[in-house]
Amino acid sequence: MQPNIRKAASFGIKRSERAFTLIEVCLALAVSAIVLAAIGGVFFSGIRLRERTTAALDRAAPLQQALNLIRRDLQGALPPAGGTYSLAQDFRTEVLSAGLGQNDRLSFFTTTGVMKESVPWGDIQEVVYELHDSIQKTDNKGRDLVRTVYRDLLATGQPLPDEQWLMGNVQGLQFSCYDGFDWRDSWDTSLGDTNLPKAVRVRIQLSSENTDNRAEEPFELVVPVVVQSRTNATTTTQ
Repeated sequence: MQPNIRKAASFGIKRSERAFTLIEVCLALAVSAIVLAAIGGVFFSGIRLRERTTAALDRAAPLQQALNLIRRDLQGALPPAGGTYSLAQDFRTEVLSAGLGQNDRLSFFTTTGVMKESVPWGDIQEVVYELHDSIQKTDNKGRDLVRTVYRDLLATGQPLPDEQWLMGNVQGLQFSCYDGFDWRDSWDTSLGDTNLPKAVRVRIQLSSENTDNRAEEPFELVVPVVVQSRTNATTTTQ
């Protein structure tokens, strides 16, 4: 009986040491490859989505900042006071170039200047918005939106401007003024427009990045101008 026990034990050892077959190994490798491919596809899709989101945010942040700055300046716009030594002068919009890459210039006086103890200027300043040629030598055909600020309004000569780069990749910049009835492409308080417009519409056209050269929809901002000019006329009461 003891030999039978030894034979059964040796048979069990041989059964436990049995290896995987080639078919089982191939199936395991195939399943692992499928799982790894699925995980890799999800991972790379997430990376591409993150890159597109980051690019969109990087592109939208300067635009949003520029629109907020234009809105703040227009909300503090001042009407022309008249006189040689008056700080607030004319409000002007003019078309520098027309067509698809339209470039308008907007210049006016506003109360958004920051007052500091280290500078002698007040809060009134002149700001100019227009497009300049891009300072970066790239294949992009867009231009730069620049905000030019003049603080020394009582200078006897030409004051030194402070040019602030707001954003690049701009194809067109358009300003329209609302007179209460219609939108006008130009406004000049020195040529008959005695007061500020009721509202100003800003349109920024970005350069298209599509391969088929389709123009994207412009970004639009409408800012009401609530400041009215004062007169020296007095009213009498009875």
